[in-house]
Amino acid sequence: MKNLILIALLAPIAVFAQKIDVNKQFKLAEQQYQRMLVAQPDTSVTVHSANHDGTYRNMPSKWWCSGFFPGGLWQLYERSRDPQWEKAARLWTAAVKKEQYNTGTHDLGFMMFDSFGNGLRLTNDPAYKAVLIQSAKSLATRFDPNIGLIKSWNGFKGGYKYPVIIDNMMNLDLLFWASKETGDPRFRQIALTHADNTMKHHFRPDNSSYHVICYDVDGKVLAKKQHQGYQDESCWTRGHAWAMYGYVEMYRNTKDKKYLDFAQKISDYYLNHPNLPADKIPYWDFYAPNIPNEERDASAGAIAASALLELSTYSGQKGKRYYADAVKMLESLSSPAYRAALGENNNFLIKHCVGAKSLNSEIDVPLIYADYYYLEGLLRYENYTKK
Repeated sequence: MKNLILIALLAPIAVFAQKIDVNKQFKLAEQQYQRMLVAQPDTSVTVHSANHDGTYRNMPSKWWCSGFFPGGLWQLYERSRDPQWEKAARLWTAAVKKEQYNTGTHDLGFMMFDSFGNGLRLTNDPAYKAVLIQSAKSLATRFDPNIGLIKSWNGFKGGYKYPVIIDNMMNLDLLFWASKETGDPRFRQIALTHADNTMKHHFRPDNSSYHVICYDVDGKVLAKKQHQGYQDESCWTRGHAWAMYGYVEMYRNTKDKKYLDFAQKISDYYLNHPNLPADKIPYWDFYAPNIPNEERDASAGAIAASALLELSTYSGQKGKRYYADAVKMLESLSSPAYRAALGENNNFLIKHCVGAKSLNSEIDVPLIYADYYYLEGLLRYENYTKK
């Protein structure tokens, strides 16, 4: 659903010369995902990543990434309108359907909005709408009004009972949508309250972000921690990209300038960081100890690129810089340095991602959400170059 209003938003913006061959990239993506579908016939598990031995790393539908592969298939259908992609997208979207009742995760925005949400946007299937409304209801059960935040995990190391992670900003768009669809203001209010409290507690004075904030039963901050980043006081780059994207969505949904201002501040931190490489694809943490001999996280680059393209549409003159940096990120991701050739990378599109080096997990592997945000970024970018 992230592209829902971008065409209208982009219309008044000056047309830019196209630097990236979007046709070429989508044709290659179609070839890769055709191979992926053949290699992955079992919809009882979700396409997620690959192991270093060349095997796939598949996960159950309750895994937080289960919506990204169907979402990517919907993006292929969005651009091509080829029925083969609608058929595949429907098949893999249906595989996630039962998660609409999952109250044990905060990730229903990722899981359901990127699958059923894109499907609804492109087909207007009323059955998809019902699934999304139920998904929003399930997500709302994780909100505690005394704390003012949606609980992320059910516990965290150290005995903390109410951890909230920065990634949770990505699940609020589902609540805004549900509020508009149902007329129930409660969903919107949950999203607003969560975003405001995240803004208050998840960021340092220099606009860098923490990964995990642990609260007590009254909403008092007990600890500020990392989980997938390097250290508690470092800045995990994918988490910061989630924040950038999430607050851009907050502005889109509310038109409240405080969210636009904040999205710009945290994006400026990211873009101006001295440890951001020249190709704009970040290391897995801005303060990883062995920079420049540290792994890049191309997934963070893809998320940031897509976020910055939308942010550029809201930012006047300043938007030119966001646009230029986003295009640089997409150029880098489209180059052989990060873009897999046909037959490589277990058929995933993007190489060189990091899930959690601090946990010795998913280091320099493909990750399905890198593919998803790369395709979304290409679609958004293409809207600039269409006359």
